[in-house]
Amino acid sequence: MTAFPEATSASSSAPPRIFDAWRREARLARAAHRLGQADFLHVRAAENAAGSLEAILRDFPVAVDLSAHSGPFAQALAASDAAGRVGVVASPTSRAERAAPGAAALPLDEGSTDLIVSLLSLHWANDLPGALAQIRKALKPDGLFIGTLFGAGTLKELRSVLTEAELAERGGAQARVSPFADGYDGAALLQRAGFALPVSDVDRFTVRYPDLFALVRDLRAMGETNVLDGPIRPLSRAVIARAASLYAERHGDANGRIPATFEIIHLAGWKPHESQQKPLPRGSAKARLADALGVKEMTGDEVD
Repeated sequence: MTAFPEATSASSSAPPRIFDAWRREARLARAAHRLGQADFLHVRAAENAAGSLEAILRDFPVAVDLSAHSGPFAQALAASDAAGRVGVVASPTSRAERAAPGAAALPLDEGSTDLIVSLLSLHWANDLPGALAQIRKALKPDGLFIGTLFGAGTLKELRSVLTEAELAERGGAQARVSPFADGYDGAALLQRAGFALPVSDVDRFTVRYPDLFALVRDLRAMGETNVLDGPIRPLSRAVIARAASLYAERHGDANGRIPATFEIIHLAGWKPHESQQKPLPRGSAKARLADALGVKEMTGDEVD
């Protein structure tokens, strides 16, 4: 899970404000007409979600897409074998609601939806467990949630060189890359939000760019640039130039191209229902593991 800073609010129960929803909404608005220039991450996430639905042989008459950008999932689903089993996919949230997942109540009735999809949006939630709990509440019993968000390894090279460059030029550095969730905590996060049969997987891959500036252009086209809360001091030309030089020096290949690591956490969970498979109670096994494996059971004294 994301390593949150301590809350500064007077109320200890309120989640800390990590991201500025207004900034995030502005980034999404600016990127709306440019996503097609750099939609490969959203397409990858959408195709994976559609592939997951292909393997689940059941119908989802009422479906909702809460993704920041809804186009990639609609296209991936239409091209998949699951298209005939999923009803018309609605996107009931405004850009403001998509910019800040969980900040306000979802405009969905409790227990009204068979399928909810949220792709590459939840990493901007100030209260990620709370946002997931809202999604679970809106699902019908035995309804399915499929989601993706960026994981902790995302943009690790960029984070490192920006910090080092700003320290060198200014004597201090400000956070420039968001804190991301740890992929190993995905299933536990779903359980905490009340989902049954949680599944989590991590997709790590590297994209190569001509230089730092090409990477930043793609991030802007996705609406994925810095929206951390609080004052943001603009980067100077000297800091940017040093960061670009460090990136090429530390990570560049023989052709001068630089790598950018992305990590997408894939989540899937079901709203609990009595028909779902449940683990057997502890001590209820009818056979010994040693018999099933065809080996001799030994006591601690017999083990070398």
